[in-house]
Amino acid sequence: MDIYAIIEKARKTGKVEKGTNEVTKAIERGTAKFVAYAADVNPKEIVQHLPVLCKEKKIPCKEVDSKQKLGIAAGIPVAASSVAIIEPGEAEKDIEALKEQ
Repeated sequence: MDIYAIIEKARKTGKVEKGTNEVTKAIERGTAKFVAYAADVNPKEIVQHLPVLCKEKKIPCKEVDSKQKLGIAAGIPVAASSVAIIEPGEAEKDIEALKEQ
C-alpha cells in the first residue's frame, strides 16, 4: 500500500494537515487519523517526537522516504516533513488496512 497515494486520496476527498507544527497539534487534539513523516528530514529532531506521540494516542504512524514526495502528495509545491490525515474521505479503508499491518 502506497502511503503517498493514501495521502493524496485523503487530500482530494477529505482533509490533511501539513507541516510538523500542525501535525503535532492534530495528534495532541486527537483529530489525526493517520500520520506520515519523512525519513530525510534534517535535523531528525524536527520529526522524532511524532512516532512517540502517535503511539501514546494510538494513531497509526508511518515513516516515508522522501519529504519532497510527501509535499507533492499533500498538494503543496514544497517539501513537507510530516502530514496528518484529519478526515480520510475515500482513503478510510486504506488507513484501516494500514492499522492491521
